[in-house]
Amino acid sequence: MLKTSPFHPRTAALVRAQTWRRWAGYQMASSYDPLPDREYAAIRSAAALLDVSPLYKYRITGRDAMRLLDRMVTRDMTKLKVGQVYYTPWCDGAGKVIDDGTVSRLGETTYRLTSADSSLRWLHMNAAGMEVAIEDLSERLGALSLQGPLSRAILSRLSAADLSALKYFRLLETTVRDIPVGISRTGYTGDLGYEIWVDASRAVALWDALIDAGTPFGITPAGVWALDIARVEAGLIMMDVDYFSAHHALIEQRKSSPFEINLGWAVAPSKGPFNGRRALAAERARGPRWSFVGLEIEWDSFERLYRAHGLPPQISNVAWRSSVPVYLGGRQVGYATSGCWSPLLKKPLALAHVQAPHFGAGTPLEIEVTVEHHRERAHAVVRKLPFFDPERKKA
Repeated sequence: MLKTSPFHPRTAALVRAQTWRRWAGYQMASSYDPLPDREYAAIRSAAALLDVSPLYKYRITGRDAMRLLDRMVTRDMTKLKVGQVYYTPWCDGAGKVIDDGTVSRLGETTYRLTSADSSLRWLHMNAAGMEVAIEDLSERLGALSLQGPLSRAILSRLSAADLSALKYFRLLETTVRDIPVGISRTGYTGDLGYEIWVDASRAVALWDALIDAGTPFGITPAGVWALDIARVEAGLIMMDVDYFSAHHALIEQRKSSPFEINLGWAVAPSKGPFNGRRALAAERARGPRWSFVGLEIEWDSFERLYRAHGLPPQISNVAWRSSVPVYLGGRQVGYATSGCWSPLLKKPLALAHVQAPHFGAGTPLEIEVTVEHHRERAHAVVRKLPFFDPERKKA
């Protein structure tokens, strides 16, 4: 039986189209409306409220808490300050990505790890011989993501904290209408936004407070479909869509290193021993065989394929998640894994894995498009990610 999030008493009645989906064992909304247009618009022009409680959440405490995480993730944990958040992947011994998530330093010896997949067993395996306590908070901690250009204005009406001073990827402990919460300036939309962490017993009260304060600002509950479009525009990867966990991949070819999924920047070049260090050092020296890039599909080329069949271009309101071949000169050199029509940029976009040396920005490629049961090819151009990167995200 699927679990429900601590915000379900409020969200369930709003899902008018009954577009439920499974997310990490939870029953969650794909969209509250039949289509995600209004919810996506709120992310980019007002404020959207997203329930992200299905994330796995762990509290790691003790003398060796930092040592454990430094062994496990690719970033240098000795540089993470109290009140700071890292986004990071973690790898197996061969340097292949197991998962990606955030690490927040809540105190001198207290951390919170979030992940897309269950990480409890991996944490315990890496903690062998260490003085550390690992606590699974996944069902006890609710999480909301308030995203959009008006998100700060809404939160400022509810909290005495100076949110204008909270830097990108930083966090603080405060209250929202007397409800104890943690607020981190993080999110999965590539826009100004915050994630709010609350005890599950106070989740409904937090939802009500945010809706009450946010209504004059156009706050809109949003589901996964709207989030999917935003994260493609922001060039953000999704496990089991854009890459497979090394723990779940059935064959070696399905595994990816951080360098191959645009996360090479998150691999510390000079930190101490960690899982996959030698393999990643060797890959850094020789260069990756694949790269994860953005593809901008040329509209005129796309439109011509449909016009040849007497049809207008077919544009979906929902992002797609499937493997689509990518070509250069008639030879397949990669594959796209997800994409969408960008309502903001007015372009068809895709995220793709492309073989060396064809992943440089500006490289002309072709992407397969199925039109009236025929496999055609539209022109596309490699673009450096992200497609959309507003100044307000970090300002």
